[in-house]
Amino acid sequence: MTGDDKSLDLSSIFPDEPRPPSPGPSFDHYYRETENRTGNWSSVEIRLVGSHPLWGHYLWNAARAFATYLDAHPQLYQNLNVIELGAGGGLPGIVAALNGADTVVLTDYPDDALIENLQYNVNRNLSRSPKSRVFVKGYVWGRPVTHLLELLPDEIVGFDVILMSDLIFNHSQHDALLRSCLLLYTTATHCSPPTLLVFFTHHRPHLATRDMDFFEKAKASWIAEEVVRKAYQPMFENDPGDMGIRSMVHGWKLLKAG
Repeated sequence: MTGDDKSLDLSSIFPDEPRPPSPGPSFDHYYRETENRTGNWSSVEIRLVGSHPLWGHYLWNAARAFATYLDAHPQLYQNLNVIELGAGGGLPGIVAALNGADTVVLTDYPDDALIENLQYNVNRNLSRSPKSRVFVKGYVWGRPVTHLLELLPDEIVGFDVILMSDLIFNHSQHDALLRSCLLLYTTATHCSPPTLLVFFTHHRPHLATRDMDFFEKAKASWIAEEVVRKAYQPMFENDPGDMGIRSMVHGWKLLKAG
């Protein structure tokens, strides 16, 4: 591995130690909390990769809370162009597509197992959603976004809504994530101003302040407010730290300043 290839090494992008691997691919489900909403669907089946250093083998609580929020607020993205960063199984982006987003681009680290699994989930859940244009692409945060912008309809120059689910615990990647957001959004949006939605859990309570540094850095370009705070069963009951903190999902909406 030489030159630019070294900068794509997983250990340089995600320096934190991975959680213990889980065995083999598995399936999980998201069930709508209310049936009388946009679109003719009741659940989403998500296939999860097996053991993987990028944590793609879990359907995280933040993704479930995010899906519920998107389902309850389709006006945030209907007929608009949406991109999800670090999509994992792709649940939030899939819900946006099911509920009438125009274009949805689901991205994750360009690893074959992750991208192939994400495409599987799109194919399985969105064959019944002919309205949305949905794409799956590999992308490294902070890098150029030309190949993502090229997926948009003619004369559209950027995305209206950016989704991020359980990413900000990657403290070393805050700057790269924010750089990507500034490269991806459009000033010619129908949802003035562009919207960044960030859902997360403080998985390591002793590092919660470092998680929140993301929003301190975002203040230079975005106006942020918390819109969701919802408790779930903690993902890992035996993990250290206050269980009340580890059980809480936080959702933030950031609007482009200026």
